[in-house]
Amino acid sequence: MKKPIENTNMFLTLEHLLKFEWLNTVLNFKVGSQKSNSILSGRYSSKLRGRGLDFEESRPYVRGDDIRNIDWNVTAKTGKTHTKVFTEEKEKPAFIFVDQSATMGFGSTLKTKAVVAGELAAIIGYKILKGGDRIGGMVFKGKDYDLITPKRDRRNILQFFQKIVDANKTIYQHENFDFSDALNQMAGKLRNIITHDYLVVIISDFYRYNPQTIKYLSEISEHNDVILVKIEDPMESKLPMEKMTLSNIFHQLQINGKNKKVISKLASDYEDNYQEFKASVEKYNITLFKINTVDKLEDQLVQLFTRYKSR
Repeated sequence: MKKPIENTNMFLTLEHLLKFEWLNTVLNFKVGSQKSNSILSGRYSSKLRGRGLDFEESRPYVRGDDIRNIDWNVTAKTGKTHTKVFTEEKEKPAFIFVDQSATMGFGSTLKTKAVVAGELAAIIGYKILKGGDRIGGMVFKGKDYDLITPKRDRRNILQFFQKIVDANKTIYQHENFDFSDALNQMAGKLRNIITHDYLVVIISDFYRYNPQTIKYLSEISEHNDVILVKIEDPMESKLPMEKMTLSNIFHQLQINGKNKKVISKLASDYEDNYQEFKASVEKYNITLFKINTVDKLEDQLVQLFTRYKSR
């Protein structure tokens, strides 16, 4: 008896996620010319005020620099104390947070937000694994979560993918939960794992973010590179011009899409909310991207990183 074909636009399978391994050969995730700005490129490089592997440049001495690295030749020529800066290649472990809670189960046209989040996690995971760095992750299911500690092991990332698939299968069987409590529990766990010099990628719709969320993100970003990817569906920002009934299982809401004022207000509120969130996280040097559920994922990534690199 043949196994029934599953609709991978609605539900994830491990086989589906494994197919994204080829994308790391065609996508270039570098977003800048400096080594330290290469996001998802595998190994990172950092500038150190100390003895490193390769001399990079001389710059004016600042208090706290190691006096052993003073560039005496440049100092003599300029009359001002200069220090040598070296480049050292460092391991950049990565941690991917994937939201598979109830609000991610929405999709109006092609795929659900949860499916796109899983696909993106697979692409990023393979890219980092190919670079040889440790990788782990957390799958947020609303009331609870699954945690995979970072390892440099293909079996580890396959286990992470399976946890995403398992959570996705039960996304419509959710229970009511206190988001703030769940957030605090996650933060406590993550602080024990994500110490410093991590690449942290958080994939979510950020539907329920609050000041506590921003505080949690700012604390992680103090010693790590944090990238947020907001998954959105077109219907969230622009409702169709027709009468409709929306439901979250527990409540129903009647909306007249033919009322231009209503549609305009909803669109405006959505954009204002996004811009407020964007401004809040960018204060902490956190990068925020948007990915939609309609356009081809690989095309969006190519356009996104090409545009970012040209800035």
